[in-house]
Amino acid sequence: MLEIGLLFGGLAGIVVVLVVVLLRRGNRPTENADGLLVEQARRIHAQEERARITGVAVNGFLPGDSAPRRP
Repeated sequence: MLEIGLLFGGLAGIVVVLVVVLLRRGNRPTENADGLLVEQARRIHAQEERARITGVAVNGFLPGDSAPRRP
């Protein structure tokens, strides 16, 4: 029983440490140029993927299909 208590106590301690680290870090923007370039590239990639997927869904195509589906 003591072992289970130690296990859960250890897990709870890890969770508390992780929460404190994440709350201290906050959601600040990146301050260096490399980080900004990475953020910009990922934002552009996500925007392109949303546009591509939306276009596929709107036009009735499924990925891999060569022709639109007919109702």
